[in-house]
Amino acid sequence: MAVPDTAMAYSDEELRNVAEGLNVKSSTKKIEVIEEMAADGDPRVAPILRAMLEGDLYVRDSDEHVVITRKQGKVYTHIDIVSGEEVGESGSKEISKIKVNNRLRGVLRDALATLNLFSPDLAVRSNAVEQIMDARDPAMLPLLLRAIDREEDETLLARMELARATMALAAGETTEERLSAIEVLASETTPQIRAVLSQFVASAEAEGYEPEVVAAAEDALESVEGRLSTWQTVGDVYRGISLGSVLLLAAVGLAITFGVMGVINMAHGEMIMIGAYTTFMVQQALGSILPSGSAWSLAISVPAAFLVAGAVGVVIERCVIRFLYGRPLETLLATWGVSLVLQQGIRTIFGATNQQVMAPDFMSGAVEFSTGLVLTYNRLWIILFSVIVVAGIAAVLRYTAFGLQMRAVTQNRRMAGSVGIRTGYVDALTFGLGSGIAGIAGVALSQISNVSPNLGQTYIIDSFMVVVFGGVGNLWGTVLGAFSLGIVNKFLEPVAGAVLAKIFVLIALILFIQKRPKGLFALKGRAVEA
Repeated sequence: MAVPDTAMAYSDEELRNVAEGLNVKSSTKKIEVIEEMAADGDPRVAPILRAMLEGDLYVRDSDEHVVITRKQGKVYTHIDIVSGEEVGESGSKEISKIKVNNRLRGVLRDALATLNLFSPDLAVRSNAVEQIMDARDPAMLPLLLRAIDREEDETLLARMELARATMALAAGETTEERLSAIEVLASETTPQIRAVLSQFVASAEAEGYEPEVVAAAEDALESVEGRLSTWQTVGDVYRGISLGSVLLLAAVGLAITFGVMGVINMAHGEMIMIGAYTTFMVQQALGSILPSGSAWSLAISVPAAFLVAGAVGVVIERCVIRFLYGRPLETLLATWGVSLVLQQGIRTIFGATNQQVMAPDFMSGAVEFSTGLVLTYNRLWIILFSVIVVAGIAAVLRYTAFGLQMRAVTQNRRMAGSVGIRTGYVDALTFGLGSGIAGIAGVALSQISNVSPNLGQTYIIDSFMVVVFGGVGNLWGTVLGAFSLGIVNKFLEPVAGAVLAKIFVLIALILFIQKRPKGLFALKGRAVEA
């Protein structure tokens, strides 16, 4: 990393004389002094202006010298503005503060940003450039040009050139300078540059800019907006896939139980809740062994949640549902009652308040692009996790004896029973499998949502929508349905709002089911077709 030239612009005496010019009552004169000090780029100026901004710049009554102070109790330690060394102490009555108002604070912040352009720290210089781009004050241009001549970091140099172009757009003295600035800005695709061009175009008529400059700015603005719109679409698709992966995790277990058994399980959301609380319990149990945010607790939670939720599902099937086959309304009411019992049980054990589940370090943070696109790590991992879960379910259904039996029962229950398949046994394990998958979904949702007794209720309606839309009992229909509904929802939200978007999706789904009652992919089989 190149360290900029930090040669002193002032002699010691000159710096002291200029700084003492801050000891005036007029804010306008103080601003003139601040701008003069910042314009020369002397690194010793930054501590003086920073002290003034923080209220630590005083004048000693004894000799009228400006000093930086550090308060310790009732004692003020004086620091020389030139050497930075301690030069005495005093009480509050022996010094007078150089007063700062809001107008001066803004000027001081801008001045410090320009002075930071010459910091040996790359991060400080980068932050200074961003502040200059936000301020777009033409008075900073000379100092920025000096910093550009000294900068050797290619990435930061490009940002400096962009900052120079934002200033030259409005402060350029010739048509060529403005056109050159517009050309530089048009090559960027950021919301910040769109705002700069939009502001310039809006004020072009009042400012009397040349027609060719205004036309070039309008073309550049249209180009930038077009590229940003494309990136916005990419962001909407990503957010839709992210929502779709959440819906898929919540619905895939329901697709299995609903498809094989024809059971409208209103307690499916509570299986998700049980998985989330299992994650919380595992993390609490391992808290004394594993550090906070450890990936191991999440890895252990996945099989634990599957087993716990699956076991609860088997108990519900054996104790309640198996007595109600063929009576869908009674099954719906019974499972709704079970859901209330499970919710109240969780409230009794854990309380009604939300429980905190720590996300592993690798799920924290995001990938941010200059275009405004943000890809959060937790959503990326959940998308990947949903793909793994669906692939695992597909493998079980296709390559295992249990999967073969399940498909046989789905297509023709009576024929499956006639060839020796224990349909009741398959029903219990199928319901346990669907509940276990819901528990795994709870593990994932605990990383992005509050863990509370009402967690499952948030996703139960959406889960049924996904299953019905994709085709009851069809795994790939559930996948397509989840991602379709997620993407459509995220494209509608910016236009209609979150609530209306869900309403529109529900209306569209109702109309779709009227035309295609079996969903996108209907199951094939004698029992189904009968």
